[in-house]
Amino acid sequence: MSLDPSPEQFRDLMATEEPDLAEVMACVFGVHRHEVRTYRTLLSAPGSTVAELASALERDRSNVNRSLSTLREKGLAERERRLLDGGGHVYQYTATPLDEARELLHEALEAWASAVHDRIDAFDGGTPVDGT
Repeated sequence: MSLDPSPEQFRDLMATEEPDLAEVMACVFGVHRHEVRTYRTLLSAPGSTVAELASALERDRSNVNRSLSTLREKGLAERERRLLDGGGHVYQYTATPLDEARELLHEALEAWASAVHDRIDAFDGGTPVDGT
């Protein structure tokens, strides 16, 4: 998982008195609000298909598919293949439980903070602040 919150997002997050889940996830995981909305919908409707999510979210199936791919990449959703009685299969998606997602957020932020600490420790004093 890529961990590199942008300085602007991190600054905005810290300046917000009571950030919501979407703001925190956007900063830490680099996801968009519509992906957080997809995650929240999955929390309340585990085992949903892309078609069901697209309907619930009033979004195009291809956009929902992209959101689900991002959520799976970030460890926030899982996909299971279900065989259909008439042949074929369908994928069903389930959100990572909120408690586990909180833990992922903590771990990601701690890993990012550790990387920043390592960068700070690597400063040798030989490079001027303005880069010249």
